[in-house]
Amino acid sequence: MAEPEQPPTSRTAAEIATQPGCWRRAAEAAASGKGLPRPGERVAVTGCGTSWFMAQAYAALREAAGQGETDAFASSEFPRLAAGPGGDGRVYDRVVAITRSGTTTEVLDLLAELRDRPATTALTADPKTPVMQAADAVAVLDWADEESVVQTRFATTALAYLRAGLEVHGPLPAGVKTIAEAAVDAELAVTQPLPEAAVTAEQWTFLGRGWTYGLAQEAGLKMREAAGAWTESYPAMEYRHGPISITGPGRVAWMFGSLPEGLAADVARVGGTLLAESDSGTGPRALDPMADLIRAQRLAVAVAEARDFDPDRPRNLTRSVILAG
Repeated sequence: MAEPEQPPTSRTAAEIATQPGCWRRAAEAAASGKGLPRPGERVAVTGCGTSWFMAQAYAALREAAGQGETDAFASSEFPRLAAGPGGDGRVYDRVVAITRSGTTTEVLDLLAELRDRPATTALTADPKTPVMQAADAVAVLDWADEESVVQTRFATTALAYLRAGLEVHGPLPAGVKTIAEAAVDAELAVTQPLPEAAVTAEQWTFLGRGWTYGLAQEAGLKMREAAGAWTESYPAMEYRHGPISITGPGRVAWMFGSLPEGLAADVARVGGTLLAESDSGTGPRALDPMADLIRAQRLAVAVAEARDFDPDRPRNLTRSVILAG
């Protein structure tokens, strides 16, 4: 007789498990969402920390879908925009800012600087925060808000909302699933046992290609935040240009998306363990990379708890970074 499923051991784990439903709601909201980028617009996407990595993923995916040039920047590193005709700065039709708390200083400062040029859209979890007045259009994803300091479900729900917006306007790139399909994969990702090699590893390197590189960056951040773990992240094809030197027995290379040719053999040659989206306990089925990120989130909680860390109270972190004036 199978043992009953154990309840989540932390608030962070409980929030991770709710992501399939959050993504479905995001897809519904995007169908009528205001301020989503339109095909042909030149767009910049911005945020801090986790939100910046979601911006990277969306920017690459939007360009791959042929819906317009799209850049991603950390809010503190946003480039100077053109002041008018003939200006020597960058030109965008729309800037999309992602901020769970709605209070992040760098995001609010940037939106204030961009007032009236160009159009601005914000994604947030809290409608009672300054970002509501700072952007021209605001998508409130409050059903994905979190009590946890470490972001999990809001980040992926924001990306699901933006991905669903791409579906509204045209076909997705070949091989990219719809949010409805990704949510099915997410249901698998929140319940299946984690690979033992990942749980017991001493070091983790996360890899991605195209839009999944942002997910690899985020997976590494989750491990550092929740578990204080030694993690790195790279574009998959760059991994062999030096970073593979860190891989070996007891160390894991985790690939988001399809494997580059020869990578599996390279990891095996140095004695490391390779994990990929199809290595999910479901046979040949490949998880949507965003669903695979859920497994990395769960891994961060598992490693934290194994080290007697509290994933709900990560060291040196607060829920929002608000800088002194």
